[in-house]
Amino acid sequence: MEVVTLLQTQPVTFIITALILGLLIGSFLNVVIYRLPVMMNREWQQQCHELLYPDDATTDTEKKTDTFNLNTPRSRCPKCNHKITALENIPIFSYLFLKGKCSSCSEPISPRYALIELLTGILTAVVAWHFGFSWQAGAVMLLTWALIAMSFIDIDHQLLPDNITLPWLWLGLLLSLFPLFVDTHTSLIGAAAGYLSLWSIFWLFKLLTGKEGMGYGDFKLLALLGAWMGWQLLPVVILLSSVVGAVIGIAMIIILGRDKNIPIPFGPYLAAAGWIAMLWGNDITEAYLSYSGL
Repeated sequence: MEVVTLLQTQPVTFIITALILGLLIGSFLNVVIYRLPVMMNREWQQQCHELLYPDDATTDTEKKTDTFNLNTPRSRCPKCNHKITALENIPIFSYLFLKGKCSSCSEPISPRYALIELLTGILTAVVAWHFGFSWQAGAVMLLTWALIAMSFIDIDHQLLPDNITLPWLWLGLLLSLFPLFVDTHTSLIGAAAGYLSLWSIFWLFKLLTGKEGMGYGDFKLLALLGAWMGWQLLPVVILLSSVVGAVIGIAMIIILGRDKNIPIPFGPYLAAAGWIAMLWGNDITEAYLSYSGL
């Protein structure tokens, strides 16, 4: 109880605690971002194998030797297979102490791992600062971590896993029963409107061009955001994500010479816009209405 009272009465302490927690969660998110798509791919391959070769039985021993999940096997260097120790896995500090290299073979470690940890820590601290010590802060922290994981998985694989989108969609609907952010009526309409809006755009674009402009994972992600914040903020999310996506996409084509025929994942832009709207969506809407004189 003393710890809870301290966090309630000392905002700075709560923000620093959230920052440290975010750094630790960021380290775990690195594991999720790398391993979850591999786990899904293995599961799909196994299902295809069972469908094509129903009589081919794999022994339990063979299955156990090939265990791959979020816990097993331990993280290791991809070059020399050195197992990462606990001291080498401290967020940010281990990367700096090791100078961005494997302690065994000196293979460079991608700075992205440390950047994801730092990003998660900062965003978690911002949530703590914005909401204070409250149930809302805890819920939005969970949402923040999910959005970070989905964004980087989408960047790497152009995939928004149902393993994350669907549980967090249901969580948003359940939170509306209390209600923590919006009431159940608003949450249900938000989820339906989020999904159907992008679904309609998808089919309209496909009918006009014969191409698929986005994936079904984007529909589910916007449904998730609608369930959390209600239908009223969906226009803000769609506008922000579309503008940022268009600007970055054009810049990548002009500056980096990216092939315009290579699809650009839309999930990260939706996630970023959704996170901003979750914290400041009402302020953005009020500022726009005030500026436009409406």
